[in-house]
Amino acid sequence: MKGKEGMTIGQAAASSGVPAKTIRFYEERGLVKPAERLANRYRAYDESNVQTLRFIRRARDLGFSLQEIDKLLALYRNRRRASEDVKRLALAHVCELDRKIAELTRIRDTLAELARRCHGDQRPECPILEDLERPRP
Repeated sequence: MKGKEGMTIGQAAASSGVPAKTIRFYEERGLVKPAERLANRYRAYDESNVQTLRFIRRARDLGFSLQEIDKLLALYRNRRRASEDVKRLALAHVCELDRKIAELTRIRDTLAELARRCHGDQRPECPILEDLERPRP
């Protein structure tokens, strides 16, 4: 699989858990440095490329945006970084997740209440549809 020449994009994808199409996207966005091209024009990925891809995948799994991941990668690559900068970014993300959770909880509660008020029978009256047609401020 891994030779002197590095890994193909398919091998890097398999090793990192990031699809080849996504790897190309990350290269275009500048999150991953473009792989070297071999004489046969195939991309050759090394272990550092794969490690970066795993880092990005894990950050995406935690819900970080690509912009946030770009900042995290800059901190990751900077061995003189202050951990407080990393923590600040992580806590800002936690606040954003809390905001989204609160918004989704409000939406769920509203929809559950509308469903509770709906008779769910053969009559045409439906509080869910009535609520959806109301103008919103």
